[in-house]
Amino acid sequence: MVLLSTAYFPNIEYFSQIISNRQIFIEQHENFIKQTYRNRTIILAANGPVPLIIPVAKGRGLKVKIKDLKISYDEDWQRNHWRTIFSAYGSSPFFEFYADDFEPFFRKKYRFLLDLNTDILNLLTELLEIEPEIKQTEGFEQIPEGCLNLRESFIPGQKEPAGEGNFTYIKYTQVFSDKLGFVPNLSILDILFNAGPETYSLIEDGLREPNSKDSGN
Repeated sequence: MVLLSTAYFPNIEYFSQIISNRQIFIEQHENFIKQTYRNRTIILAANGPVPLIIPVAKGRGLKVKIKDLKISYDEDWQRNHWRTIFSAYGSSPFFEFYADDFEPFFRKKYRFLLDLNTDILNLLTELLEIEPEIKQTEGFEQIPEGCLNLRESFIPGQKEPAGEGNFTYIKYTQVFSDKLGFVPNLSILDILFNAGPETYSLIEDGLREPNSKDSGN
């Protein structure tokens, strides 16, 4: 059982928590925190990692709960995000396989960030054929007993796994591996477009790896 923040096309380590826990709680009562995965994801383009950031509507107050946070459409970020994703992954082995599943998220105008992220997460679990029980929190700091709190654990730019040391970055072939080498812990989109049906087993291997290392000591 784990407590997570909401995330926009979450990174691979975040998603390892979705795979390894039967019960998932998504925080909806925390105040929005800028420069986090709550409204951004990081993909790999020809010149390196690129953040895709959803602009949010600026309210009068400094503090806005995630459940009340509205998406801004003052700029055409949906078109820009999809064009960037297409440019980065159009030649990947499984882009055409998944493109029709993801493209609607860049046409439908969601009002709230949490609703968009929730629908994305539901689709991702469907594509990976897993059925965790995903709930939203009833109140902030009401952490269920025995629940691992990882709301603030996943931070853009982190170099090492954050989730209590129970995950190891597993390598797979990326579109620009020859030029850039392997770049770990990108958006779940990166591993899906590059590894396709192997995505689940690759993430699962990342969960097994720390235990196998420990057992060898």
